[in-house]
Amino acid sequence: MAGLSLRRVLLTGSNRGIGLELVKQLLGKSNPPQWVFATCQDPEGARGQLDGLGLNLVINNAGIFCNLSLAMVDSREMLGAYKTNVVGPMLVGQTPPVWCSALFNVDTSRLRACSLRVLPQLCRSLTQQTPREPPMTTDSDKAFLPLLKKAAQGSSQNGLSCSKAAIVNISSFMGSIDRVPETFSVPAISYRCSKAALNMLTRCQAPSYAEDGILCTAVHPGWVKTDMGTQEAHLPVDESVRGILAVLPTLSEKHSGSLWSWTGKTIPW
Repeated sequence: MAGLSLRRVLLTGSNRGIGLELVKQLLGKSNPPQWVFATCQDPEGARGQLDGLGLNLVINNAGIFCNLSLAMVDSREMLGAYKTNVVGPMLVGQTPPVWCSALFNVDTSRLRACSLRVLPQLCRSLTQQTPREPPMTTDSDKAFLPLLKKAAQGSSQNGLSCSKAAIVNISSFMGSIDRVPETFSVPAISYRCSKAALNMLTRCQAPSYAEDGILCTAVHPGWVKTDMGTQEAHLPVDESVRGILAVLPTLSEKHSGSLWSWTGKTIPW
């Protein structure tokens, strides 16, 4: 992957669609990451092995979509969308993703999986720390942010980049308030509101983590032919992912806190 040198990548929502294709294309590159940690809800496999170099890149891809109008959407649907599309990415940037049921550990030659029950041990292995046994599901057990900081501190690169340490939130142009007039043919109230909130989260993460050397950005993958996007979408998933992976190496501190399309064009909030 020209311009993008990664050792460790954490990817949520990897069992299908854009997430699965990201795993395939990351591992299929001539210089793939040493490890891809790909989360999903129903894995099979055994424990993986980690060392203490931290995480270079976190891609928050997991999300849900429901096309309900303002007259039809209810509180349960709205809260469910916010929990998955906003709260999930927020926690991944702070703590172990307690809302996932497993963590895949993938390298270029094999796929290994482990249950969430061993996540504290995995986090300690990544950080080379031996703390007291904490409750696994507490927000005070900060794991992934320290791993990003560790990667940034161990990098010789100046400025911010996805090769150094970054959080990439997979968002949508449907979360752009400016673009509502041209996208409202598909109301999807809970989805577009939650993606607008994800955009705000990204904007807040950028200044919060900049001093730690962590780039934070949001990416719109396009309307993609997946289970979520349906076959009515015009963009093949492999083309979308190739575009995303071409955009990532071009991002720097001046792009942190912004929303970008899979073609590399900025999208207004």
